[in-house]
Amino acid sequence: MFAHDFVRNAYLAGTFIALACGVTGWFVVLRGQLFAGDALTHVAFVGAIAAAVLGFDERVGLFALTVLVAGGMAVLGRRGQADDAVIGTVFAWILGIGVFLLAVLATSASGGTGISAANTLFGSIYALTPGGSRLAAAIGLAVSLSVLVALRPLLLATLDAELAVVRGVPARALAVAFLVVLAAVTAESTQAVGALLLLGLLAAPAGAAHRLTARPYWGLVLSALIAVAAMWGGLALSYQIASLPPSSAIIGLAGAAYAIAAVATAARARA
Repeated sequence: MFAHDFVRNAYLAGTFIALACGVTGWFVVLRGQLFAGDALTHVAFVGAIAAAVLGFDERVGLFALTVLVAGGMAVLGRRGQADDAVIGTVFAWILGIGVFLLAVLATSASGGTGISAANTLFGSIYALTPGGSRLAAAIGLAVSLSVLVALRPLLLATLDAELAVVRGVPARALAVAFLVVLAAVTAESTQAVGALLLLGLLAAPAGAAHRLTARPYWGLVLSALIAVAAMWGGLALSYQIASLPPSSAIIGLAGAAYAIAAVATAARARA
């Protein structure tokens, strides 16, 4: 299957997208920010629709609106970390804007562009161009390295914000930066996995890693490995089974990994 350009593009982009989701998702689960991640996936979809309405490249809308809203949620939340009230308000607001933009798009001359924008809901990783796949890989690698560079202060600020402040760690700035990084992961990954399914790639591998180990470094590695394995396996399955969408296969394998981890930890606890 690697004789095909679209498969090689998908594996190049998918590997680094999964790596970023695994590394970032481990902190998302630890910080209890899955609701924020879910909201940002919907923001990314609305950003793509807005770009279609205005006639821009959908990636412009994806990144611009997602990063902007993530920064706004961080500023409105306590200590740079968006709380449920802020996220719920943004969620309702952005969905209302999305419904309005869909109505505008359906009645505009650029309505055909909506087909491409609607792919953002479910992902289209096999449709990535060579340039798009390289850009996705670069963003995924940059996000992963950014999280790893800030690993120790971010971990301290997550577990004990007061102690982090006492030790001179800029906890609020780190919280804002982390939400922006999560927004970048969401915007880039939405093109491959889809807004409706992306949360699974953020949550399932990380949740499995948290169940299997409490050691931070090993947990990060495990979360990244599970995410990449789900991506590789899902792409291979969808290639072999033509009727199986790649995003569904990827999230299915990630969910299966979480289920296996849950059963394994329960069995270990009983033993």
